[in-house]
Amino acid sequence: MLVTLIVVSALFAGAATLTSMQISSTRSADLGRQKTSSLSCAEAGLATARTAVAAHYSDWNSALGQSEPSWLQSLDHDIDDDGVADFTLRLIDNADEIDDDNPNVDNDLAVFVVSACVKFGDAPAEVTELVRFSGGGSCYQAQLGGCGGNGNAN
Repeated sequence: MLVTLIVVSALFAGAATLTSMQISSTRSADLGRQKTSSLSCAEAGLATARTAVAAHYSDWNSALGQSEPSWLQSLDHDIDDDGVADFTLRLIDNADEIDDDNPNVDNDLAVFVVSACVKFGDAPAEVTELVRFSGGGSCYQAQLGGCGGNGNAN
């Protein structure tokens, strides 16, 4: 009877250990899936912001230092259409001054756009992209470098 009790106790302890290991593994796999989804969410935020950031280059200086300027807030932040914003956006100045870098003033028409996914609280992700404004206009064949980088071959 005592041997049977010891064997049954050992089997229960083993089953409890295996159950605990399985729960940890499942939790870890779920966290990995959430981290991947969170990174995709943050990248979707960058894709959403690119056009608006380029269109509002004249507003970059006033947007630096703000959590999210109004022209970025007006974009659709809801990827999965559940009525809740999935990411936040902000602008950060690059180091464009030599001596005393001022993070609230852009001098070289280049800023970092930062998209942070807020949908997955356990697995936050943030993606940063440097955006440069290079103006617009037409490309002329006789221009420096030519069109398409053909070295001005006329």
